[in-house]
Amino acid sequence: MAAPVRRGRSAEGRAEVRGDLVRAALALFTEHGYDETTVDDIAAAAGVGRRTFFRYFRGKEDAVSPDHETCLARVDAVFAAAHETEPLAPLVLRAADPVFDLYLDSPAEASARFALTRNVAALRDREAASVDTYRRLFGRRLRERLADRPDGELAAAVTAAAVVAAHNMALRSWLVDGARPEARDTCRATFRRVETMLPVAPSVAADDLAVIATRLERAAARLERTAPPG
Repeated sequence: MAAPVRRGRSAEGRAEVRGDLVRAALALFTEHGYDETTVDDIAAAAGVGRRTFFRYFRGKEDAVSPDHETCLARVDAVFAAAHETEPLAPLVLRAADPVFDLYLDSPAEASARFALTRNVAALRDREAASVDTYRRLFGRRLRERLADRPDGELAAAVTAAAVVAAHNMALRSWLVDGARPEARDTCRATFRRVETMLPVAPSVAADDLAVIATRLERAAARLERTAPPG
């Protein structure tokens, strides 16, 4: 008779262990406080050892974050697989779908994470850094596709900033409203309204880029004064 596969040996098992650690961290941080909770506390609550914890996370601050590395790879894969003639506005919206899945698929965890990142500076700074990573990825991929446009670099930067700002606004509204599962479609629809505002949308003239950039800079400044979703 074959020996049973140990937890964590298969892809499904690793996902299960990671999920258990995240849920344990969120529960302990919420109940006992971030500073008062240790890695050993999280590992014990998840039913694993300390060494297992560090196979998945570098530190306790990582345990409360969504799986941004996997999500970034999925976003990048959307751009890599897209046909070179696909219109950019719908492409960037499609590329943002994995980011929404990261939050909308787990409302309870997203809500707990949002509350924590609003109150714990270390988590808030980490989430802000993750948001900037998405902006840079979108910007890089868009610069590649706009290389032949005279205003390509500006259009890429403005589009990337707009997508991330709209994404944050839609998610924050959903989270503030209680992260209700039945409101997930509304959250996505709110985000998708940004499509006609993008400088890569057919209805936007190149001459309008400076105006759009100014507006987005002001919006970004406002966003920096608020906590990002987490």
